[in-house]
Order: sequence, then C-alpha cells, then structure tokens
Amino acid sequence: MSFSFFKPSRPKTPQEVVKAIKDSLMALDTKTVVEVKALEKALEEVEKNISSLRGMLSGDGEVEPNADQAVQLALEFCKEDVISLVIHKLHILGWEARKDLLHCWSILLKQKVGETYCCVQYFEEHFELLDSLVVCYDNKEIALHCGSMLRECIKFPSLAKYILESACFELFFKFVELPNFDVASDAFSTFKDLLTKHDSVVSEFLTSHYSEFFDVYERLLTSSNYVTRRQSLKLLSDFLLEPPNSHIMKKFILEVRYLKVIMTLLKDSSKNIQVSAFHIFKIFVANPNKPQEVKIILARNHEKLLELLNNLSPGKGSEDDQFEEEKELIIEEIQKMSGLKNLEH
Repeated sequence: MSFSFFKPSRPKTPQEVVKAIKDSLMALDTKTVVEVKALEKALEEVEKNISSLRGMLSGDGEVEPNADQAVQLALEFCKEDVISLVIHKLHILGWEARKDLLHCWSILLKQKVGETYCCVQYFEEHFELLDSLVVCYDNKEIALHCGSMLRECIKFPSLAKYILESACFELFFKFVELPNFDVASDAFSTFKDLLTKHDSVVSEFLTSHYSEFFDVYERLLTSSNYVTRRQSLKLLSDFLLEPPNSHIMKKFILEVRYLKVIMTLLKDSSKNIQVSAFHIFKIFVANPNKPQEVKIILARNHEKLLELLNNLSPGKGSEDDQFEEEKELIIEEIQKMSGLKNLEH
C-alpha cells in the first residue's frame, strides 16, 4: 500500500486567481518603505499571482489555454475593479510583473461576452483610467509599459475617441518632445495610432476641433527637434490624405499660414523632410481653387521655389519617375504663377 503525503494541488479557478491578484495588490497599501522586506515579499506575491494569470490566459507549455476561462478572468477583472488597481499600482510593481501584465493586457481586452468586450465596457464606465494611463508618460519608469497598454486600448474606437476628445490629449504635444528619446518615441507611436487607427473617429474629431488641433500641431512642424519635424510631417500626410479627411485637407490648403510652414520645411537641411514637405506642398499648388492670398505667396516666392524644386530628388527608388512627373507639373504651375506677382496691388 502506498501513501501520498502530498496531494496534487487543485488548479485555481479564474475567480481565485483574480482574488489573489486583487488581495496582493491591495496588500501593497499596508507596506511602508521602512518595511523593505515586507514590501519585497508583497511584490513577490503580486508577481507570482500575475504569473498564474499569464499561465491561465496563455497556457504553460503543458496545458493549453481555455477560452471560457479567459472570458471568466476578464469578467472577474472588471467585477473586482482589478483593472483600476493594476493601473494605479503599476509604478510599484517589479519588472517581471509588469512584463507578464503587458502580455495579459491585450488578451483580456479581446475577451467578449456576446457582442460586448467586457474590459472595454469597463473602461467606458471608468474613462478616467485612460487619463491615468496617458499621464504615466511623465513617469519614465513606467512610461513604456503604459504606452503599450494605451495602444491596446486605442484599438477600440470608443476608447480612442475618448482620448482624442479629452483634455489629456493635448499632453501628447509635450510628451512627443520629452528629452528621453525612448519615451518620446513611444508617445509618438501612441499619438500616431490615435490619429490613424479609426478613420471616422479621427475625421469627426478634426472636424470639431480643427483650429485648436492645428494651432498646436504647427508647433511640432516648426520644432527645433529634427525627429519631431520629420515624424510630425510624415504623420500629417498619413491622416490628412486619407479619403475621410478630404474636407479637412481642402480647408488646410486654403490657409496661407500653413503654406508658409510647409514652404519653410521645403528648404529644410534634411532631404527626407524636403521630400515629405513636397508631398503636401504639391496639394497647395495643384488646388484649382487657390485663394488669392495663396496665389500671391506662390508668385512672390516663385524663383526660390523653382530653384528648390529643381534641386529636389527623392533619392534612389521605384517612385522616382512618379516623383519627377509630379515635380514637373508643380514647376509648371508655379511658373504660371510668376506673372501674378502684382496681384496684391
């Protein structure tokens, strides 16, 4: 007869896993910095519990993940307000716990009950948590983690719309120029997703906030930082030339103020910026309904513009021929403008 002193442990249920995570996160509140060992132990407990969550969501190499359990985990995360706890405790957690949490984050957000994404619905009822994630860019210790979490949230139109419409959106114009290159680059990736992921949401936002948005966006285009100028110019093309934003583009190319900005970028010391600026400049010039002020600026500066364009080339690539054709058409149009220098009188 054989005796087993150690019974095989029963696998935890989703409810037990989430309760363990919640309890261990809340236990962090009771630990002070003086109690270093107690805090370390509490953090180890959080790490262990989040690792269990990852195993349940992704499998552990031996056991495949269970779809029903994943849904149950997401429901429990929402019911127990663990999403809120995780966001507010992220700055305390260790690197391994944050890494596992990021892995779980996108899986949890994708869980549906019927047609409803339960975690997305939770955010829709607690939109302020998105603001909390955005302001985390000010904390370089967790900025990249929060950026990843934000980009997963932005995949859902309702959450992207909230951030665009919220007061915290304007913070991105600061974050993309932070001195820490990695944080600034991550912030720009999130900023780009906000302006390119959901055409109808972006179109509605730009229509409602045209003046305020481009007032601050101009600061990026005229930044002293080369990376900021290049990225913001490329992004401008990405969202301005999308068909749903054609009415925004038509409005933009009527404004002398922005023509002057683009003309300045056309003579930037960087060839990459020059070429990107050309792709927006050509729309100003090719517009058959150019306002008088735009015609005057083009006429007054036609000699410098022709010199810039004649020296402009995209470099080697398959688009050389198309670029040269477009350039020739723009040169011809500017040459026609040259006789209109005295339009203002």
